[in-house]
Amino acid sequence: MDLQKIRAAAERVARSAGLEVVDVEWKVGKQRFLRVYIDRVPLGILAVNAPLAAEAAGAEVSDRDPKISHADCERVSQQLSVILDVEELIEGPGYILEVSSPGLDRALKTPGDFERFAGRLAKISTTEPIGEAKFFEGRLAGFRDGKVLMELAGREAKTVEVPLAMVRKANLVVEF
Repeated sequence: MDLQKIRAAAERVARSAGLEVVDVEWKVGKQRFLRVYIDRVPLGILAVNAPLAAEAAGAEVSDRDPKISHADCERVSQQLSVILDVEELIEGPGYILEVSSPGLDRALKTPGDFERFAGRLAKISTTEPIGEAKFFEGRLAGFRDGKVLMELAGREAKTVEVPLAMVRKANLVVEF
C-alpha cells in the first residue's frame, strides 16, 4: 500500500472542499483502519478576500480559525471512499475509513504548524536533551532557521529554540 498515493487522493478531495489534510495514518490490529485528519485552511491562507473565502468554506466571517464540522468529515469520507475503491489504493477487503478533525490537542509536525499556532500553549518532547530538559511547555513563538521557538514561563521567562529534527512529539495544549 502506498500511503503517499492515499494522502494525495485525500488532499484532492479536501482541497475541493476548502479543507486541508493534516495527517493520514494506517493502523493494523484486529481491524485495518485508515484515519484521515482534516482541517479548514486558515483564512489568511485561503484567499486575499477572507470574508468571501470564509462564506464559501461555510465558516463565520469573524472566525479566524474556523472549525471542522461533522458534515465536512462525512463529505470527505464519502468522496474519498469512492476514490480509494475505484483506484484500488487499499489492497484486500475490509478496512475502516475514519475522517475527523485533528482535535483541540492536535499534533504539530510541520514548520507551518508551528507558525500557524504561534501564541498558543503547546508541549514538546525531544529525542535528545536541550540544556538539561527533554520536555517543554510554553507558548509557541513561531519557526525560524529550522527551529521551533517556544517562550517558557517561570521565575525567569526565556525562549528556547528546538531544532525540528529533535522534536519527538509536539501537541497543542487545550486552554479554557
